[in-house]
Amino acid sequence: HHSSFRTGYQSFIFTMKISPVYANAALLSIFRGNTVTSFAPPALEIRSAQRNLQTRLFSTTAEPGITSSSSRVQPPQQQQETTVAAIPKVSQRWRKSTKQLATLGPASSTKEMIETLFLAGADIFRLNFSHGSQEQKKELLMHIREVEEKYSHPIAILGDLQGPKLRVGEFSNPNGEILEKDQTFRLDLDEAQGDNTRVMLPHPEIIAASEVGHVLLVDDGKVKLTVIDKGEKHLDCRVDVPGKISNRKGVNTPDSVLDISPLTPKDRSDLEYMIKIGVDWVALSFVQQPGDIEEIHSLIDQHLAEDAFRPAVMAKIEKPSCFVGDNLERIVDLCDGIMVARGDLGVECAPEDVPLLQKQIIDTCRRAGKPVVVATQMLESMIESPTPTRAEASDVATAIYDGADAIMLSAESAAGKFPEESVAMQQRIINRVESDPHYHKYLDQLSMSKKDTATDAITTAARQIAQTVKAKAIVCFTLQGSTVLRAAQERATVPVLGITPFKETARQLVMSWGVYPDLPRSGSFGFSADDEDFFNYENPAVDEQADDFDMVLKNACRAALRKGLVSDPNDLLVVTAGIPFGTPGAANIIRLLPAAGPSCWDGVCRVEDV
Repeated sequence: HHSSFRTGYQSFIFTMKISPVYANAALLSIFRGNTVTSFAPPALEIRSAQRNLQTRLFSTTAEPGITSSSSRVQPPQQQQETTVAAIPKVSQRWRKSTKQLATLGPASSTKEMIETLFLAGADIFRLNFSHGSQEQKKELLMHIREVEEKYSHPIAILGDLQGPKLRVGEFSNPNGEILEKDQTFRLDLDEAQGDNTRVMLPHPEIIAASEVGHVLLVDDGKVKLTVIDKGEKHLDCRVDVPGKISNRKGVNTPDSVLDISPLTPKDRSDLEYMIKIGVDWVALSFVQQPGDIEEIHSLIDQHLAEDAFRPAVMAKIEKPSCFVGDNLERIVDLCDGIMVARGDLGVECAPEDVPLLQKQIIDTCRRAGKPVVVATQMLESMIESPTPTRAEASDVATAIYDGADAIMLSAESAAGKFPEESVAMQQRIINRVESDPHYHKYLDQLSMSKKDTATDAITTAARQIAQTVKAKAIVCFTLQGSTVLRAAQERATVPVLGITPFKETARQLVMSWGVYPDLPRSGSFGFSADDEDFFNYENPAVDEQADDFDMVLKNACRAALRKGLVSDPNDLLVVTAGIPFGTPGAANIIRLLPAAGPSCWDGVCRVEDV
């Protein structure tokens, strides 16, 4: 170590060479469960010299430790409870690129199970408003926020609207009726109970939209009817696929676009409640055309308070009409994300078409830079079994190879016997696929059109630089998330660390491929650098200088260390940001930064206090 004074200036320049011994000691300390906040050497003499000379030596990668006992890695013989602070156990948790979405339900309604699913790999939790009360959903949301706070990592919450449910009426025989092949069966508006020749269809929109030759599917396609004649209040159908039809079975209309809103009165109430309690994403069911997305946007505008954060809208693609003309591209443009809802899509489309439609949707979303989720029946057998079928494992892997941002569990995590095992199995498949050398080759095959903007140029360059210098992560500073989404679109070979002052932005970004946002604590990019407040994790003082770029770079290094993305002081981070700092949508600078901080390079750190 050496120091020098410049005559005429009350300044102290301190330069230190970080010894590998110190760096290894810091890492060993992490592995043994000790709290480590910096790569700086543990030299008491340095701190003493600092105070004597009335100068500050900033801890370049310091991140206050989580003080609860759960943040320590316990010896193997003890019961082990881990958090993100425990790098050996959980660092892989932050290295996967494909995200996991788990539905909460009776099997996963406690805070303990939600925490278990989070540690097993879940990044987003889905609240299905088709079941349960609004108050139950708020209780689940509060549990999720508590887990988020404990582990200092943003968790996204998706509220899923039920949408219209089209069903037949009731039969006089409570056991239903058996329909024979080629018989004629009438659907009408008569409220009388049904028999072997007719039943009420309490949806005049279906009768109005159906034409001769159109197909109607009852009970998820178990019974197939073809319209052979129609009147003002009835449809006469031929039974093409015979079977049992009973009370209130669902009806699908693959050939018709119904003049019906995707939002029922229940959905409108649920949407208002979602906005009130603060969900991050809203999923809209029964999307038939782009106008449906415009409708939910207008409703959100009506209910959103002036200073409230707008939830992102996800369209569930489950109707064949979404693929007519340019409907899919327009729907993707209007919403913030897409869900490939293969359940209803598989009913209304031929089974052999669904894999192709899945790839088409994913490619369209990737070109638009919008996150896309593949859902339904991914590990269906794990509702009852602790292991999936090989076909299910292959299905999950195919969605990952296709380039999906996230994969979802429905009943597996909501009502199954093995919710934790289901989430863990998805993560195992993700890790295995993403370690395949072919994986990135498949992702790179999709041609991306680039705009002639500074942001596109910078994000494209960041991916190339990270690959060339073998950087550990790309760090993107963002306000509303657009720069991070553009970086995710590049499908970089390293994680994208999103730094934003807004918790809501951080939570929404969780949905995107390869993006791991940091959870802001203060509504600011930077923490205070004061000796005491700097390490106050729960209540950090805000750095009032918004343009202190070095300070926010230090925080980026701390976030990378906490998530285990860096393991050596000389590990490199590629940083993108916009100057003037904090300009929405701007990315005009790129910087290569060592994990030791912005004042260090090649093991030499320099801190100046003027």
